Amino acid sequence: MISMERQRVRGNGLPLKRATGFFLLGICLINSAHTVSDSTMAAMDEINAEVLVKSTTMWNGTSIPPYGVGQPEISVVRVTIPQGQALPMHYHPYATAGVLLSGELVVHTAAGETAELSAGDGLIELINQAHAGSNVGDEPAIILVVYAGIEGEPVTVLADHCSGDLCP
Repeated sequence: MISMERQRVRGNGLPLKRATGFFLLGICLINSAHTVSDSTMAAMDEINAEVLVKSTTMWNGTSIPPYGVGQPEISVVRVTIPQGQALPMHYHPYATAGVLLSGELVVHTAAGETAELSAGDGLIELINQAHAGSNVGDEPAIILVVYAGIEGEPVTVLADHCSGDLCP
């Protein structure tokens, strides 16, 4: 099951000295409550931060494996899947997460595990497990994807050499 937490953070517009005191108190409360918001955002007026998805597991409930070795490289990519189209079976060797900005999407494994997404839903992708996604809606499915990869290595690999759902 995907663990999703949503939280709003809004500054209070107090004078600087007073706001600083509340800010420091807020940091203590934030850290002690294990909240998912960023304390810097909480200190600014009119800034909202909403965590769409945060989890130690992937969308099928499997634990996220340890990260690779090498120079980390973060990519933020907008993926558009036209109506009625599907991605081929593939896998991600490193942590990947996405938010469906518009449309409807169903992701699935060869074994039949599925997750259905609607606009606004976040998802922690499967790592080293073959899966695909299909646009099942009546408009393009647009996904904002964040890849936490390693410089010089692919973040998505076609799954033609996987053994069942498990990939290298």
